[in-house]
Amino acid sequence: MSSDTHQLFGRIGIWSPSLKIADADPAQRGAVTDAVAELDELGYGTVWVGGNPTMADAAAIVDAAPRITVATGILSIWEHAAQDVAAQVAQVEERAPGRFVLGLGVSHSVLAPQYAKPYSHMVAYLDALDAAERPVPQERRVLAALGPRMLALSAERSRGAHPYLVTAEHVGQARETLGPDALLAPELKVVLEPDLEKARAIARQTLAMYLRMPNYTSNLLRLGFEEHDFGDGGSNRLLDALFALGGVEQAKARVDAFIAAGADHVALQALAGDGRGAALPLPEWRELSAALSLR
Repeated sequence: MSSDTHQLFGRIGIWSPSLKIADADPAQRGAVTDAVAELDELGYGTVWVGGNPTMADAAAIVDAAPRITVATGILSIWEHAAQDVAAQVAQVEERAPGRFVLGLGVSHSVLAPQYAKPYSHMVAYLDALDAAERPVPQERRVLAALGPRMLALSAERSRGAHPYLVTAEHVGQARETLGPDALLAPELKVVLEPDLEKARAIARQTLAMYLRMPNYTSNLLRLGFEEHDFGDGGSNRLLDALFALGGVEQAKARVDAFIAAGADHVALQALAGDGRGAALPLPEWRELSAALSLR
């Protein structure tokens, strides 16, 4: 990882859909603002606004955080016109120079009715960003990429790739495709629950939704999993490969495995299993920061 990439992203970030606050009530906005400020103090390098965010969501987090890098993880190209996005990115850049990264993705056919020829549409979208009145610089955008073609495009037309729901093996393959210089910033789900069966139950609740999306299952099949691994929320083998399950030592080991395989930055998604639902997982974020020696 180059020094400027390390400075921008840091080694470890946080990925969370609970950071979407453009339409939140004042109490929730305040809670998220305080949480992002704490993430900065805890030593995380980047916050990834997940769960199909808008530019308004990302801008709100940029305004809430004085230093930490903010990225979308990811903005769907089907829902936002490239010219509008370019103008919004330019506005954020004016307020917070160098602190925002535009994460783009093609989403999924089950979520986007207009989904068709995703690779071609991504190329056209990047062309539109380049042709905008105020273009989004290549080094200020990353692509959600799983397969070889989209990974190669990530290296050619953006700063790099932000793969979601992947294994350490996939990270290694992605690095080979991207080459040595492009950013590789995979997401990793973490369940801090020492009881393995309980941890797997929490993981299955999350994974079941993604196993209905062909982009993910096709990628997992390429990695050697089989159709039977997708039943009932995922086989134990699949869960153990996709999630860091157990205590902080298990989480640290999986982060180390991702980095050893070629990741420059790992975006952690901490899953709470104590009935807090979509609440901000602050206890988990604090535990992970301490275990990973982020400060």
